Amino acid sequence: MGCLVLMWLLVFCGGPTPASDKWEEARMRMVREQLQGRDITDPLVLAAMSSVPRHLFVPDYLASRAYGDHPLPIGSGQTISQPYIVALMTQWAEVKPGDKVLEVGTGSGYQAAVLAEITPKVFSIEILPELARTAKKRLEKLGYGQVQVHTGDGHLGWPAEAPFDVILVTAATSQTPPALVEQLAAGGRLVVPLGPPGQVQELTRFRKIEGKLKEELRLPVMFVPLVRP
Repeated sequence: MGCLVLMWLLVFCGGPTPASDKWEEARMRMVREQLQGRDITDPLVLAAMSSVPRHLFVPDYLASRAYGDHPLPIGSGQTISQPYIVALMTQWAEVKPGDKVLEVGTGSGYQAAVLAEITPKVFSIEILPELARTAKKRLEKLGYGQVQVHTGDGHLGWPAEAPFDVILVTAATSQTPPALVEQLAAGGRLVVPLGPPGQVQELTRFRKIEGKLKEELRLPVMFVPLVRP
């Protein structure tokens, strides 16, 4: 019957594997060991993480480490989060097809690409112009041109496109910016690492109920700080 491909699960037939497939093998291993091996169960998240070529979102000299269980530097003092954290934030956000999502902190564009595998309505803000330009070009080149990238202060959100069903903040802040709370739709989910830079923070999920944030989940993490102008 040959090989069966079921969503994100690939079962390879026997025989040699082409060299061009080495990244796919690494990506599938990442999903199997780092994500399924922990607590990532959302099939949409697993499918997205199986599809996005993470090695193309890091500097060339770090490509061989792209699928490891760790963050990596991307320049300008910023990092790409470890795969598990990207998957966890996406799962906690309960992203569904058709959701309107705001990402604060574009970085390399990897998290935005993962989100774009699930919903076409992805808006991403990056305060560092060079990172924003590079991420936008990379996303367009890889077929994620629907992601809208804006250079600006993430603390202010993107009021012209609000409200958002989901807001993901990919850098640490001592408190949730009020503008993001205002721009979150009723019933919307906000995932943000809260705490001072250089110390352990708490990745926290909130849900907006009757105009207020209700805390639902929390996990110790370490993120770079959310930059201000």
